[in-house]
Amino acid sequence: MSIVVNLDIVLSERNLKSKELAEMIGITEANLSILKSGKAKAIRFSTLEAICKALDCQPAAILAYQAK
Repeated sequence: MSIVVNLDIVLSERNLKSKELAEMIGITEANLSILKSGKAKAIRFSTLEAICKALDCQPAAILAYQAK
């Protein structure tokens, strides 16, 4: 099983850059990059909440389950 991170798609739809989102939610660009690449092993609910609030979306817009 695999969780796919669609953050790039959502950012593109909203014409935002990763740097802007990182500043909006208070995390480093490096940590946001790890999340965007799908290499993150975990995400804090507070971070997910901040992303959803900043992008005005639901978690399902950012994360998806994909069977291998």
